[in-house]
Order: sequence, then structure tokens, then C-alpha cells
Amino acid sequence: MHIRDWPETERPREKLLARGPGSLSDAELLALFLGSGTAGQDAVASARTLLLQQEGLRRLLDRDTRALTRLRGIGPARACLLSAALELGNRHLAAQLERGEALGEPGAAGRYFAQRLRKLGHEVFAVLYLDTRHRALAFEELFHGGIDGAEVHPRILVQRALAHGAAAAIIGHNHPSGNPDPSAADRAVTTRIKQALALVDVRLLDHFVIGDGPPTSMAQLGMV
Repeated sequence: MHIRDWPETERPREKLLARGPGSLSDAELLALFLGSGTAGQDAVASARTLLLQQEGLRRLLDRDTRALTRLRGIGPARACLLSAALELGNRHLAAQLERGEALGEPGAAGRYFAQRLRKLGHEVFAVLYLDTRHRALAFEELFHGGIDGAEVHPRILVQRALAHGAAAAIIGHNHPSGNPDPSAADRAVTTRIKQALALVDVRLLDHFVIGDGPPTSMAQLGMV
């Protein structure tokens, strides 16, 4: 059955208009970009097949544009459309932090760290510097490591915070393994950084660990 023959309330486009994009499954959202299916499958079925083959939406969208073009059912036009949509989402998220507005809720910073760090194959430690009203001043990737970790120096972080005139900071790093749970080393370095920043009256607001799934907030776990 073609999608146009489905009940109107179940068609992805009509469903999105009636209930919002959050009501759609990953396959239904992807189907809107595919537009049509392949080999006797409708667009939603083709999208489900792609997601199964690529082990989910994240692994699919982590591919660069050229890699997407090689996937059956996508091709150059759809690959460009998907990459452009993803970049628009990334820029919208970045604009929320860069337009001089105070952070409305902590989750926005976590999503920003995830967008910047999740795709990286090596560990990266980054810092978001904030003013007294918790408006973003700058974002820096300070320390880079191999697959096993990054060497973090609180002294350098303090120097950069002072250079930006920061009153607060949020730190974050990725776990290339995909495990978002804070390690003992993560907890130890968070304590060291918090103590070092306190000496220059800069508050550490949170430490996000980026792996698979939602970012882990160490502040919410009582570790900051």
C-alpha cells in the first residue's frame, strides 16, 4: 500500500502537521526526506530498512555526505538534503548559545556539547565560558586525547576563563566508547577544576559526559 492510501491521520506529513514532529518515529521522520521508497517498499518501510542496516539514526547521520550517497535508497540528492537538515539543526542549536541570551535551561548546553563532540573518534575536553548572566562568551576545545582519554590541565582552563572574563563555566568531554557514565577519573578532574576555578571566582556549573543517548549531567548526579 502506498503512503497516500494510508489513513490520513497515519501519514507522516499529516501526522506532523496535526501533532507536531515529536509524534513521528525515526523512520517516519526519515521517510519525509526520502520522499519515496525503493524496491516495492513505501518510504517509511525503506526508512526502517536503512535504520536497521545502519544500526539506528545516530550511526546513519554520523556518516558524511559522500558516505550517505553510497547507501541504497539515498543517492546524492537525498544525501545533500539530509546533511543540510542536520547542519541547520546544529546551527540553530549553536545560535541559541551565541546570540547573547542567557541559557534558558541546562539541557541546551548539554545538547550543544553533544552536537560538537559526539561524532569525534578521540576524546576531546571542551569548555563553554559564560558571563554573570550565564550568556555564552566562547566555546573552546581545550584538550585532545586518544581513544583512552585526554590529559586535562586545570591551570590552562583557569587562564582561558580569565582571558574571556568569564564568571562561570560548563565543561564537557566525549567518551568515544559510547558509554556516557562518568568514570572515577571524570569525577576527580571535575573536583580539581571546580576548586581551581573557585580560586578566581569562576563557578563551575556542570560537566557533561557525551556518549550514546542523552548527555550525562554530572551536576544532576550531584558530582559538581
